[in-house]
Amino acid sequence: MAWKLMPFLGLLYLVAYIDRQNVSYAKLQMVSSLGLSEASYGLGASLFFIGYLLFEVPSNIILHKVGARVWFARIMFSWGLVTLGLAYTQNATMFYVLRFLLGATEAGFYPGVLYYLTLWFPRQHRSRMIGYFLIGSSIANMIGAPIGGALLDLDGLFGMYGWQLTFIFTGLPAVLLAFVVFFRLPASPAQARFLDPEERNWLQEVLTRERLALEQSGEGGHGNPFKTLLDYRVLLLAFFLIFFPLSSYGLSYWLPTIVKSFGVGNTLNGFINTIPWLLVTLVLWWVPRKPGRTEDPIKNILLPALFGACCLVGSVYFDNSFVKFAMLCLAAACSFTVLPCFWTLPGRFLTGASAAAGIAAINSIGNLGGFIAQNVVPMIRESTGSTIAPMLFLAACMACGGLFTLVVMYCIRRHERGLTPRYA
Repeated sequence: MAWKLMPFLGLLYLVAYIDRQNVSYAKLQMVSSLGLSEASYGLGASLFFIGYLLFEVPSNIILHKVGARVWFARIMFSWGLVTLGLAYTQNATMFYVLRFLLGATEAGFYPGVLYYLTLWFPRQHRSRMIGYFLIGSSIANMIGAPIGGALLDLDGLFGMYGWQLTFIFTGLPAVLLAFVVFFRLPASPAQARFLDPEERNWLQEVLTRERLALEQSGEGGHGNPFKTLLDYRVLLLAFFLIFFPLSSYGLSYWLPTIVKSFGVGNTLNGFINTIPWLLVTLVLWWVPRKPGRTEDPIKNILLPALFGACCLVGSVYFDNSFVKFAMLCLAAACSFTVLPCFWTLPGRFLTGASAAAGIAAINSIGNLGGFIAQNVVPMIRESTGSTIAPMLFLAACMACGGLFTLVVMYCIRRHERGLTPRYA
């Protein structure tokens, strides 16, 4: 199942992440071409997360009802069209509307895949599969960097600006892959031709046994999936997640700008920016490669987050450009390596439609960290005149996220002992 599903799902997330991040490279020409300020660009880029927030939970509940094959195809086709539309942006208002629509159309894909994995893989294997899936985002950043830089240098091709070509050439793959998803992706193990009946029966027995164990412990979900949103553990995990997208999006959106301040050209900037994401890819492959390796949140969330925060602080106070960049690379790796462990936590108390709704709620609220990063980071930059000073803010966020691990695990374990109510 891993060989059949994970490379394809990773490819889809790679395309999704490139379409989400392409604006960070288009920005290098788009801001001056459209007369945008840094603050207005940051607002437009961040509106993606508002669309994401509003449509994430409904999208995942629909996915639970209609199946992954149909719904993932719809998501990809619509977000690809919006990405193509961004190439024809005329002013700030149009930029705001299209970024909001991009978030609305993509909503449900990432948490949908996380829910989809619960239909295929027993709990002890999920952290590894989530790690493999997340490799798609790091590869997207890695190959998106030189592609984005190279496309900007094609300025004038077909009578278009380089930033327009960036949106066109990154939007087309999503539209084309939508048809592949519709015809090739199995909605569940029951529809998987690569499994024989004996394998299907074994898998169904294992997953049913896990679900019944949760239900017998008083967990597993709620009759109404929307009632899951009142579960205080869902709200706690959603708030917990905010810290990590805040630091990772703050880094990934603004790293090209920071590297450009070193005095390099667009294409070289793109190639230099492959380095941190290569490191992230290696970490996401290595950390969860054995089942159960990422089950300890203290070891796999708290410690990497605190180390990443130290690296961000170091990137401010070291004058050498090489050392600054090395610190940022390590911080990027830390901001992503916490996620495989984090996404095993909802599975400790949610299954079925409640898992679909709960995972979507956690992801949509948590991704407000990206909205905050895209507004606060440019404000800090404009007020200080520095591309490095905002890293102190991101360092504080990452450190707070790491320390909040202690609160989250205390509450979850206390509930597992039957000492707290389910609802907020």
